[in-house]
Amino acid sequence: MISPETVRRWYTPVEVSTLRRWLLVSVVVNVMLLSVDVVRGGESFLVGVLGVLMMGALLNSLPQEQKPASRNQSLVLGGAVLLCGLVRLLETPMSLFDCWMHAWMVGPGALTILWVSGRPVSAWSTRSLSIGAVEYGLARNQSLAPRFQAFGAHLVLLHFVVLTLLPLVWILDIALSPGNALGGSLGGPYTTEHFSNMLGSDAFWTWMRNSLIVSIGTTLLGLVVAIPAGYAFSRYKFTGRDVSMFAFLLVQMFPGIIILVPYFLVMKSLGLLNSHLGLILAYCVTALPLCVWMLKGFFDTVPRELEEAALLDGCNQFQVFTKVVLPLSLPAVAVTALFSFLAAWNEFLLALTFNTSNDMYTLPVGLASMISSTGQAWGDFAAASLLVSLPVALLFLFFQKFLIEGLSAGGVKG
Repeated sequence: MISPETVRRWYTPVEVSTLRRWLLVSVVVNVMLLSVDVVRGGESFLVGVLGVLMMGALLNSLPQEQKPASRNQSLVLGGAVLLCGLVRLLETPMSLFDCWMHAWMVGPGALTILWVSGRPVSAWSTRSLSIGAVEYGLARNQSLAPRFQAFGAHLVLLHFVVLTLLPLVWILDIALSPGNALGGSLGGPYTTEHFSNMLGSDAFWTWMRNSLIVSIGTTLLGLVVAIPAGYAFSRYKFTGRDVSMFAFLLVQMFPGIIILVPYFLVMKSLGLLNSHLGLILAYCVTALPLCVWMLKGFFDTVPRELEEAALLDGCNQFQVFTKVVLPLSLPAVAVTALFSFLAAWNEFLLALTFNTSNDMYTLPVGLASMISSTGQAWGDFAAASLLVSLPVALLFLFFQKFLIEGLSAGGVKG
């Protein structure tokens, strides 16, 4: 039979165990946020360091069973952390970023005071609980622990989402704000003037047409070459196979700027400067190694027994590939096509080097030409950036199912 003392040692209020995890995360985040205070200077950095030290001390002095002194010490340290956070908040401008940054210190301090002064932690840390009270506490922990864990996980994920969306919100604010100021004003007057300027510009639609031609051409030509190559590397053993695969990896090690001059000389000698075909060929050569490796990894997961069964049914090798292997590989083909399209859609250096005419500019080069040393049309530039990103976002939404299947299937053997 388990003794009452052993049962009591099993029990720790869920508030205390949750604070141990959350305070550790808060200490790490606040240490990283101190770099912002270093850049800004002032006394806020010293207050931040003091707050981090107090939070570390609080983490090491959380309430313990039947030790009222530890509870009182936690309340004092929690109040000190809360005070440091409020002082930092009052010393800095009241912006959304500052409120978010200092909430990592104000929140843990306030939560510590709230939970440590609560009845469950106070009773557990100040006196010996009865077996009935311990059983009630264990049942309460079992009920509240999953909720606290889910809340903490969603809170962390929400912060990552906000950090990811913050640049997008900033660009959208600049695009909708009157004038061409780089710093928009959230909550200020809005206008669609910049979007109207870009949608009514012949140059923008010329850049869009060039990017679509080059990106779609690169995708189609790359798939025509990469699909058979990936299948051959996956299924056949031939002389030079391993050397070729290693060469594909070796090419990816070097930055693209190394081959810029040879590319230019080759395109000039072939008369492919200021042409869509020249960019398509250059992009296909650049993206081909990655496409071949991605498709080979997926073809390796397709069971050979399916091909053998198709051969027994009377199919030739080409029919086996087109009717059995290729339909099963559509998710990987979709992922490869999307990556090829994005590589051509976003590429800037080769498009700038091979095209000297404004009529042949692609979108990245065209957008860069909007920012000159004499004038910066930031509002039009932000609106154009959002319009350029729209096709990519739609492609990701459309190919979402294939992306999940294609990216996960290559890692499963069977």
